[in-house]
Amino acid sequence: MQKTMEMDRETITEKLNSYGIAADELVSFVTCDLSHPETYGTCVLCALRGAICVIYEDGTFLLRKYSEIKSINTENYISSAAVVIRTQTEEMALSYFTLSVSAKIEQFMSLVRKLMDGQNPDCVKMEEKTGDDFSYINRGRKKLFLRVLSYVPKYKKQLVKMILIIFLITGINLIQPYITGTILYDHVLNPDGMFSGRIAELVILIASIAAFSTFLGILQGRIGAEMSGNIIYDIKTEVFSSMQKLGMSFFSSKRTGNLLNRINSDALDIQYFLNDGLPNFIINGATICSVGLFLFIVNPVLSVAVIVPLPLIALIIKKSVRVFKKLKWHSWRKSSSMNSVINDSLMGIRVVKAFGKETSETERFCKASKELCDNRIREGVASAKVFPLLNFIMALGGLVVWGLGGAQVVSGKLTFGELMSFVGYLSLLYNPVNFMVKTFDWWTSCMNSAQRIFEVIDRKTDVPESHSPISIENLKGNVELRNVTFSYEPNRPVLKNVSLSVESGEMVGLVGHSGAGKSTITNLITRLYDVSDGEVLIDGVNVKELSFDTLRSNIGMVLQETYLFTGSIAENIAYGKPNASRDEIIDAAKKAYAHDFIMNLPDGYDTLIGKNGMDLSGGEKQRISIARAILMNPPILIFDEATSSLDTKTEQQIQKAMQLLIKDRTTIAIAHRFSTLKNADRLIVVEEGCVVEEGTHEELFNKDGGVYASMAKKQLESLNITAEI
Repeated sequence: MQKTMEMDRETITEKLNSYGIAADELVSFVTCDLSHPETYGTCVLCALRGAICVIYEDGTFLLRKYSEIKSINTENYISSAAVVIRTQTEEMALSYFTLSVSAKIEQFMSLVRKLMDGQNPDCVKMEEKTGDDFSYINRGRKKLFLRVLSYVPKYKKQLVKMILIIFLITGINLIQPYITGTILYDHVLNPDGMFSGRIAELVILIASIAAFSTFLGILQGRIGAEMSGNIIYDIKTEVFSSMQKLGMSFFSSKRTGNLLNRINSDALDIQYFLNDGLPNFIINGATICSVGLFLFIVNPVLSVAVIVPLPLIALIIKKSVRVFKKLKWHSWRKSSSMNSVINDSLMGIRVVKAFGKETSETERFCKASKELCDNRIREGVASAKVFPLLNFIMALGGLVVWGLGGAQVVSGKLTFGELMSFVGYLSLLYNPVNFMVKTFDWWTSCMNSAQRIFEVIDRKTDVPESHSPISIENLKGNVELRNVTFSYEPNRPVLKNVSLSVESGEMVGLVGHSGAGKSTITNLITRLYDVSDGEVLIDGVNVKELSFDTLRSNIGMVLQETYLFTGSIAENIAYGKPNASRDEIIDAAKKAYAHDFIMNLPDGYDTLIGKNGMDLSGGEKQRISIARAILMNPPILIFDEATSSLDTKTEQQIQKAMQLLIKDRTTIAIAHRFSTLKNADRLIVVEEGCVVEEGTHEELFNKDGGVYASMAKKQLESLNITAEI
């Protein structure tokens, strides 16, 4: 595949100069990666102060003034798209591009529209949006490691205690080979020794040292567990809090298993390393340095023999870390996929059983589990190759020491006790080296996990709160959309230049076919997403400038997909107002016609609801959701198919409750049943992302050839046929 040749600003200004255009005319530019709909190539779209121009790969040039352009949009094909302009006399494609660069094109188009609207070119900038493909890989493991350690200073007391204990343990490790070697063989077992025959005392000394070392190990483990547990608590809290601040686009692009892994498994990998790997790394590192120095002082000749295998060991460790790093990353990906399969299957178990898909779900799980299993096996095989090889190399080093040391003992240059001490120190040197490989394995897992966690923590939300947010205490509830364009995916607009307004206290119904963009309008009003172009205003203030507290506390929502949290019914109703009294909760339930069925439950309002309210029917869950919105008493209410799960009788009850509720309150309602919206002050008909009709039920119903009239009449015909049956 041909790669796009990116041009820099200097090159482009030189080309523009060759066409007689001054460099200061260029506001911004973007590179497209197709020369034709199905041919890779390069062309550059340039936004000038008064025109848009295209520099093609073959050197040709095209320019159109903004005053000549009626509209500029993108048209999507199967695997590519085009930037299309319309003037009074023509419609033409300026450039073509693949979907891989569509995000940049979308930003460029937004900038061009601002210039076409007459905005000052010096104030217009091409905003960079936060993408989802982000990584820490190029930042280096050292920076990641230092960042993990940045959580440690908060627990200085535990850290100081642990370091002191580690130095004590290291000192004890250095004493033991000398006692069990030189002192035992040269001074206790030797008839001419200083402590000849005092075996019992030596055994008691060795046992006491071992007991003290064990006590220090337990104490170090306890302090380490407490410190690492608190650090992981801090990390988990930070990553979960960061997730809560991210926009809906983040969650719609992530699988649940992936997110669960980041909070649970990844945090545990870091905890294991901080609790076991890091302390042991420090102990073993200090032991290796101390033993190496001691051996050189005692016997330089034998020390050289000990060190000879170390470069080869270091090389194997370096190669192994790279392999383990790659394998650990793949295991995490496979584990996330398997967890997602489990989550999907268990959350949708009713659908699975309803369609008899138990076998296919099992096969899907087996496939994901087998991929994880195969990768785990590859990890095991890699470990099986590395550790025996290291043990063999270290065993050869031991044989060299025994050979040279034995020769020195025979020649009288070294006592047998000193040789045994040296062999003990050799084990004290090689065993930590062997353990260090396992520590590097833990470190690799820790760094992979830290990378994924910090990616979430550092990710910038695509719906950020203003640096100086505006708080409004008494919101009136005037809602307005001005020339709003929005797309969930680049260059695939769901809403196209939508403008509408809802006055305070007015009830407006949004009508249209599925996928027309009705729910998207409410998502933009509540700022679950931000507009791609245009403005959403509440009481004349752009929602981007309003504080989140003002938005969330003044807008009540009843969604089509009702979610109830694990807990009591009273807690679910009071979710938006946790300090509500029991009387307020009951009053809200009565208004939502939920009180009667709640009182028939075993524990009334204290009845515990299973996960996702699975113990309740769809209609019952929906009424609790409506009660939740009623209790908030917000000036703006949004009903998104609020009565879709209710039978006709209950729907009529809810409509009565809604009539009382919407009084003096701005209400935006979406419903497919037109009977729900016939009492609305106005109906707004949305078709393919555009507002196509507006008026009362009677006006639109009697409009010949109207979209609403056609939809309503078809629904009436369907109801009549159903009634006849």
